[in-house]
Amino acid sequence: MRFLKWAIIFILFNSAFLESKEGYADNNGVEIFYVDYGPIDNEPILLVQGLGGQLTFWPDELISVLQDNGFRPIVYDNRDVGLSKNFEEYGRPNFVWNYAKFYLGLPLSSVYSLADMASDGIAVINHLNIEQTHLLAQSMGGMITQRMVADNKDRFKSYVLIASMARTPDLKTAPKGELRKLIEDRSFKNQSVDERVERSIEIFKILASPQTEFDEAAFREEVIKNINRSDNESGFSRQLIAILADKDRYNEVQGITTPTLVIHGKLDPLIPYEEGRKTAELIPNSSFLSVDFMSHLIDKPVMDFIEKPLIEFLEENS
Repeated sequence: MRFLKWAIIFILFNSAFLESKEGYADNNGVEIFYVDYGPIDNEPILLVQGLGGQLTFWPDELISVLQDNGFRPIVYDNRDVGLSKNFEEYGRPNFVWNYAKFYLGLPLSSVYSLADMASDGIAVINHLNIEQTHLLAQSMGGMITQRMVADNKDRFKSYVLIASMARTPDLKTAPKGELRKLIEDRSFKNQSVDERVERSIEIFKILASPQTEFDEAAFREEVIKNINRSDNESGFSRQLIAILADKDRYNEVQGITTPTLVIHGKLDPLIPYEEGRKTAELIPNSSFLSVDFMSHLIDKPVMDFIEKPLIEFLEENS
């Protein structure tokens, strides 16, 4: 009897643990690392990260909220970041030359395109044998998924676009001041771990909502953990060139028929609020959620604010 009791405890513990699984999806030789949080019987929702963001960057609260409301979050490392295929053999792009071309409005060439990155997400859901899924994307992830949804309309039940835009960055929309300097530093320079941690702290302070409580010691620990997980620092630069080399996606988003919720913060210093609103206006079947105190990140105050409308939107389209 005692053995049976412990056997039941073991099975229950391990079945909960095994709800989450990880692996690699192959996209024509490009290996994409993913984590499927489960449960497998819940409605799948694919989450696509922003520039240089590993899958570990997604807030735990977001994952928990989705699971608690009947959804199955699936996250992955974009190519050239985290544990997915890196392209370090191509080296760090020449940013002096590329920035000069950018400011002159000349075309740029990149190692891979946003369309290539969009195909990575499709490879993940194909690998998991998912015919249709919900989709949530942030920042650069939104740019990637605009192409993903436009080219694969039948694969998505709903689309949540957070802090992104359909416009390719230009002089008018590019970040200004200290944020621009920090991004340029990350693009140009190889830095020590300590320098990278300090830079991450400064970027977080700029991109987080004013109400966010910042635990610097815990944040430092998390940054170092992510550096240890993947030391591919130059992938950020190649991803940035892919963004700058892309064309405006106005035509693509105008053709999106998937029900869409666009969320954007009025304080966003990275992607202008007006561009988020304009993107929502271009998507025919969309609604727009404005967050007065939001900067760029999905931090706790933002998560608390968007949780109810986000879940209601997903449930309406399940």
